[in-house]
Amino acid sequence: MTIVEIKTQLALSQVLTNYNLTPDRNNRLCCPWHNDKTPSLQIYPEINTWTCFSSNCNAGSGDVVDFIMKYEKITKHEALKKATEWAGGEVKTSMSKIAVLTKYNQEVKGDLESNDQARGYLEQRGLDVAKLEMGYCGYDIGESWKKALRSNAEKIGLLKIKNCITFAMRNKKDQVVSIYGRSISQNANVRHFYLQGGFKGLYPSYPRQETKRLVLTESIIDAATIKQYTDHEVLAMYGTNGFTKEHGKCISGLKELEEVIFFLDGDEAGRKAIEKWSAEILRLNEKVKVSYVETPEGEDVNSLVQGHEASILDHLIENRKPVAEQQDFFFSIEKKNNGLDTGNPNKLMYTTEIANYYIKGGIRKDLDSLKVTLVVEHKQTLNKSRTKLDLYEDKQTDKISREASEKLDLRLDLIERDLHKLTNLLDDYRESRSEESGLENEVVSLTEVEKEQSLKLLKTRNLLDKINELIGKSGVVGEQNNRIFLFVIASSYKMEDTLHALIQGSTGSGKTHLLNMIMEFMPKEDCTSLTRVTESSFYNYGKYELRNKLIGIEDYDGLEEKAELAFRELQSKGMISSSTSGKNESSGKIEAFIKEVYGPIASLSATTRGQIYEDNMSRSFLVSVDESQEQTLKIIGYQNDKSAGLIDKKKEKQIRTYLRNAMRMLETCEVINPFANKIDLPKQAHKIRRLNDLFQSFIKQVTLINQYQRKKDAQGRLITDKQDVKTAISIMFDSIILKVDELDGALRDFYEKLKKYVESKSRDYEFSRREIRHYMRLSNTQTHRYFSQLNRLEYIYRSSGHDNRGHKYKVGYWDNMQSLRDQIQQDLNDQIEKL
Repeated sequence: MTIVEIKTQLALSQVLTNYNLTPDRNNRLCCPWHNDKTPSLQIYPEINTWTCFSSNCNAGSGDVVDFIMKYEKITKHEALKKATEWAGGEVKTSMSKIAVLTKYNQEVKGDLESNDQARGYLEQRGLDVAKLEMGYCGYDIGESWKKALRSNAEKIGLLKIKNCITFAMRNKKDQVVSIYGRSISQNANVRHFYLQGGFKGLYPSYPRQETKRLVLTESIIDAATIKQYTDHEVLAMYGTNGFTKEHGKCISGLKELEEVIFFLDGDEAGRKAIEKWSAEILRLNEKVKVSYVETPEGEDVNSLVQGHEASILDHLIENRKPVAEQQDFFFSIEKKNNGLDTGNPNKLMYTTEIANYYIKGGIRKDLDSLKVTLVVEHKQTLNKSRTKLDLYEDKQTDKISREASEKLDLRLDLIERDLHKLTNLLDDYRESRSEESGLENEVVSLTEVEKEQSLKLLKTRNLLDKINELIGKSGVVGEQNNRIFLFVIASSYKMEDTLHALIQGSTGSGKTHLLNMIMEFMPKEDCTSLTRVTESSFYNYGKYELRNKLIGIEDYDGLEEKAELAFRELQSKGMISSSTSGKNESSGKIEAFIKEVYGPIASLSATTRGQIYEDNMSRSFLVSVDESQEQTLKIIGYQNDKSAGLIDKKKEKQIRTYLRNAMRMLETCEVINPFANKIDLPKQAHKIRRLNDLFQSFIKQVTLINQYQRKKDAQGRLITDKQDVKTAISIMFDSIILKVDELDGALRDFYEKLKKYVESKSRDYEFSRREIRHYMRLSNTQTHRYFSQLNRLEYIYRSSGHDNRGHKYKVGYWDNMQSLRDQIQQDLNDQIEKL
């Protein structure tokens, strides 16, 4: 069962019942996540979500899965498993929801053609079957269907819609994602039917991108009427309170939109809805014009065409009136915010009858304090008092109030009152910004030409070889295997099973350059590159600010212990939580609350350390940069050519843009690997359980990158190809070896060179650190570190010498890593051949 199916089939009311929680008649509950004496948790059954509106609570909003996760304090994965059980277990039939809805929509359109009662109803409403896409479902709907279709239709609630005219709601891809049924019976209590899970999709469809004028109606019947009798683009709301987030996203995405016209019912509810949703539309786009049609009292769009000539619709639309001037809108916003002007986040302003208060530089994310740079300005004299303070510190606030009162000759009690209100407003503002931050990633729209070019690349045979070739042409010299390995890992950031890489190399080896270049190939709106991370910074991101982001840490060695822990938890659990403190608005006391930040994230990190805390290292693929002389010569050659003007920088930039666009075209899909239980990794590998999990995830990601070339099963899941397994093993083979070898990549490279040098003399040859340092051209610090590690692991030992005159060493363990590599390679190849 997919996540979407779980959330569609499991009602929030069922979840509440399972926890013995009963909302009141207004669908409110006492919030279970804070000490709530009056109900502040609002339940929205129609859209299957909930929100806690208390300023003392950090629970925020969520859906059924979020409720289970928070209520039981379990991981999202565990919450999904429980939700799956409550939703009826795994979907055993093969049809996806969209497939079922599409089939259903075709069936009911055919039934409408043959049902006189339904056609008579539509004729009475002035709706023409030939001009509109509609259907009819009778009382016997589904009885003649095949078992699989009927079973799926029943699960999503389709068979509960009976004796109704049906209308299909569509998503951005114009797929049917929900059905609305309008009863044709005489029973006034049974008129409207929606599928379980709330409103999905838009009716009649997403407007064209070039839309300049858009009409919003109160109902689907009204939208169908506008569509039939006018040339206007139209969208149906789902009642006066049915302007959903999907409506908002749709309108925000219409770049050429100039005007939105409300054509709602001629009653008090319609007029209030116009006032309410006009402000919301102006928030989405303050440049758009908002107007409304003066619908005659007691009428709606459809009733007008029943009692008048259809031309009345165009006449009323042409004589529409503006809802408000822009300044009226901003005044209403200011009034709603009780005087807090947040138009400029770096200069917040609060105005009262006695003074203007300015917060310069905005406010910090640290929730256990409210440190601000405050300017108090007298409204008449314009004299100012400036200071820095923590508004959570009552002593500081009292002192600043007295000083400002004396300097500006204002009443002390009024300034104290203003600062108290300002503190509450700033708290609300910061909390709202924290909740909203990162809820939606910036969307970069590709042109049709860019889409066509990207699809051409993604459909290329041997796609990863082609991508690797492009990476090389974009300025990444050498590192043929490492660069495509890291590219695949980085591309997992928007998938459910994200991947992580730890790039190891000595100082100046190019590891940070390699990391930054790979980040360049990913969409910039989805990447966060960090050079320094403080111990608590991860906890201070917005709740969803890191969700499905690629994090690049240029200096993993510089992470403090607490930051390392937070980063590790984001990698493995996909979320972090911390207990912090903040001021309770009602009591004025400092109280504890939970701050949560959600992933998942993918990550690339660079380090000079060979040994890292095992729990951190085991979560990542290890990548050792190429520090050979051959690689050095390649880099120098590229640098020289670049300085000589022989490198086409413009072409390199175009390639990076080309790859970024291709990554934007990838979609999150579920992957099944029929070969998952037919490949065994080498038993010698450290942490074999975690390595196997990483291995399977990497194969999935290779399949996902090839998604435009892979088959899907009946449930829409991508099927891993044998070539995907072969490619994955080929790319990550060196990382598997690093998991087998007890020496890290840089140390192994040093040891192999050392053995080769010693063998050129004789196996019993004694060598000094200075001798090897000069031969390999290493720094004293690096040589000391390598010798210390090899001595500790008993690969070399001190054979003679003294502390004051230097020591001589001999090789004590002549291992044969190349033989082991060949053995593992052959074993994996044999397994692939048997697939």
